[in-house]
Amino acid sequence: MKKKLKLVVMTLCMAPAALAQEVDTLSTEGALQDEQTFTFTEAQLGEDDDMTQNVTIISSNNNIYASQVGYLFSPVRFRYRAFNQKYNEIYINGAPMNDMESGQFRYSLVGGLNNQTRGVEHALPFEANNFSMSALGGSNNYDFRPSHFATGHRATISGANRNYTLRGMYTYNTGLMENGWALTASVTYRWASPKTSYVKGTFYNALSYFLGVEKIFNDRHALSFVTWGNPTERSTQGAATDESYWLANSYYYNPYWGYQDGKIRNSRVVTDFSPSALLTWDWKINQDMKLTTTLFGKYSMYKGTKLNYNNADNPQPDYWKNLPSSYFDVWDPTDAVNRTEQGYQDFYTARDYLMGSEKARQIDFDRLYYANRQASLQGADAMYFIQAKHINNLNLTLASTLKTSLSKYCNLNAGFSLATNKGMHYQTMEDMLGATVYHNINTYALGNYSMEQDQVQYDLNNPNAVVRKGDKFGYNYNIFVDKAAAWATYTYSRGRLHTFVAGRLSGTQMKREGLMRNGLAPENSYGKGKTARFLDGGGKAGLNYNLGGGNTILLGVGYEWRAPQAQAAFVSPEINNDFVKNLKNERVFSAEVGYNFQNSWLKANISGYYSKVTNGTEWQNFYFDDINSFSYVSMTNIKKAYYGVELGARFKLTSFLDLKAIGTWSEAKNTNNANVRYMNSTKGIYYDDIVMNKNMREAGTPLSAYSIGLSYHQSGWFIDLNGNYYDRIYLGYSPSYRYQSTLTTMGNVDNDGNFIVPEQAKGKGGFMLDASIGKSIRLKRGRSISINLMVTNLLNNQKMVTGGYEQSRSDYTVKDDGTLNNVRAYKFSLNPKKYYAYGINGMLNIAYRF
Repeated sequence: MKKKLKLVVMTLCMAPAALAQEVDTLSTEGALQDEQTFTFTEAQLGEDDDMTQNVTIISSNNNIYASQVGYLFSPVRFRYRAFNQKYNEIYINGAPMNDMESGQFRYSLVGGLNNQTRGVEHALPFEANNFSMSALGGSNNYDFRPSHFATGHRATISGANRNYTLRGMYTYNTGLMENGWALTASVTYRWASPKTSYVKGTFYNALSYFLGVEKIFNDRHALSFVTWGNPTERSTQGAATDESYWLANSYYYNPYWGYQDGKIRNSRVVTDFSPSALLTWDWKINQDMKLTTTLFGKYSMYKGTKLNYNNADNPQPDYWKNLPSSYFDVWDPTDAVNRTEQGYQDFYTARDYLMGSEKARQIDFDRLYYANRQASLQGADAMYFIQAKHINNLNLTLASTLKTSLSKYCNLNAGFSLATNKGMHYQTMEDMLGATVYHNINTYALGNYSMEQDQVQYDLNNPNAVVRKGDKFGYNYNIFVDKAAAWATYTYSRGRLHTFVAGRLSGTQMKREGLMRNGLAPENSYGKGKTARFLDGGGKAGLNYNLGGGNTILLGVGYEWRAPQAQAAFVSPEINNDFVKNLKNERVFSAEVGYNFQNSWLKANISGYYSKVTNGTEWQNFYFDDINSFSYVSMTNIKKAYYGVELGARFKLTSFLDLKAIGTWSEAKNTNNANVRYMNSTKGIYYDDIVMNKNMREAGTPLSAYSIGLSYHQSGWFIDLNGNYYDRIYLGYSPSYRYQSTLTTMGNVDNDGNFIVPEQAKGKGGFMLDASIGKSIRLKRGRSISINLMVTNLLNNQKMVTGGYEQSRSDYTVKDDGTLNNVRAYKFSLNPKKYYAYGINGMLNIAYRF
């Protein structure tokens, strides 16, 4: 019977995730992890900045839902409780790693370090831990001590049809040697060409390295030093409308690439490298007290390119004027103005042209080169060029944690951190595409000012500067952020009662330094601006009470005030030093109640949570096509509510077969209409308004997600099958489409004076079947081979949306006096840009340990 069942389940597949365990810092044994321990790869993570990094890694030994959700739902970029990633805090050896400007952790920092990120301590929002007051979205602390890595050699080769095609990894760890030293070294390489990637036109080229040494001097002192980096070059995929996907007959159409001299070239290329170093001193003061101090430093270099144009037509192949529906209104049968016979013929002409060949749907680089050469012959500036956005960061962090056992029942953990960050933001000319000259002037402002006026100059200190390849232009500024924080957690555990109380206090300061004197803000753009300072903190308390018989109740409550992120603190950082109007600390209330049950055949949990955010601040920068200008938008006084129910259960059907079920229904929405201040790059004037964003949902993650699966583990086999269903996926909403002034112009006001607000665009959910099979084979002399095949979306459901955004342009044109002119045939409001989940895809890993 067992053999038959084994054969049936083997045809289904999928490998489990084993939980990492905390280890004593001065232990002489390495942290041995199961061969099947799952760590995220770039195939699961949202590394692409154009596709929000939505994956949140969260886990807990005592929570079935939390321990499974990060892996199972990663193909659709699921976020835990739909929280922004700034609420999920990441540490390494106790030092905070979240970016000091955005508050988010960039998983590319540890890209390729699969073997090094196995040892991790997880803490849910209301779980005590040894390294911080747990964050609203949970906290994780990775252990990068060389003596804790599994001893020996490990070589892995992987093949996939995801973001990359091939991966090779090699790791060597000595473990703790008799002389008290431990050494570690690792190298990883990942690759894909534009023809082998899942999305055509994208490529991947990344090298990761990790080097470390640790010396345990005695049973009290240990010192470790590790350094790592992940130099990466990759091209990206752009979101597109359903019309573009229809024309290309593919849900993976990518408008960012094209042909040059018959070869594929992508206009959006990211190069990313963050060399990092970590020095950790562990001091075991006595049996009841241990101090860990970590010094972390990194210099990150990020560059992302983009095709731009000047005094020319938009070169993007999916630009709305190129699409068939720009000629004929396919949405409104009563629109006589935009449903003419000529428009009908133009619709089919455009459709036939775009469907006729792949080249018609991609960037024509040869045409751009030809246009630029012709412009150069006339002494004109480049009509088309590729610019590069740079974000470099120099970061230093010192963190120290004291773990103290006060008694048999009580523990006190406390710590502090000091951090400073210099963010360097600038733009360079990457490729002039055959042109010979370009000037550093604000061409967007030329419609309002003449060439002789200061307002068109990006840098009045160097007016009309000639820009060539590699030169800085447009903007150049630094953001400085300093932060000091202290925290403490007190835990009491006796009998059936487990409680904790935690508190945090911190101070943050930030300022901008302009390196160009912008003509739109000549007195407030060059040099250092004012310094904004914030005092923030908060507290949490949690309780677990064992009722007996495997029944446990859990309660938690917390309140925090959080400093605004520097990324959202400046109204228009590319232009001036001004802070957002009424910038305040964000206030966060959170509460949770849960119930766990466990016996010999069932482990289950159910949780209900509620979080309220007030005084929120958000910032956007986008090209506003209506006015041929960039628009800098800051929204303040934002109020949000997050609440929902989470359920997880694992049924032990036999000694080798489990049935697992998890699910969540959540809500994450704005609960008021926010204040908005925006500036357009054409005039440099502030506009104040109200954005009608009440009931707009958090975007890019399913608010409803459910899974049921079988898990078979026996005789070295790991076989799983999971069916997952996703629903209520919202797309990023456009604030500009919901300004009160915009709604008034559109006539979206009823007879009682109430605004008629467009509903937020949604993406289609659906069912996905995932599977994998793994086998661990033990050889002689401690050697082993591990083979693991993971297959995602077995049924090849390509209609599920993983994210996207509404277009920030109107369905109408406006006269000079601001009144409505006419309605366009093309409906931006009905054509959001989307990303679709990959169809059937997989990865085969073969690992050899010796």
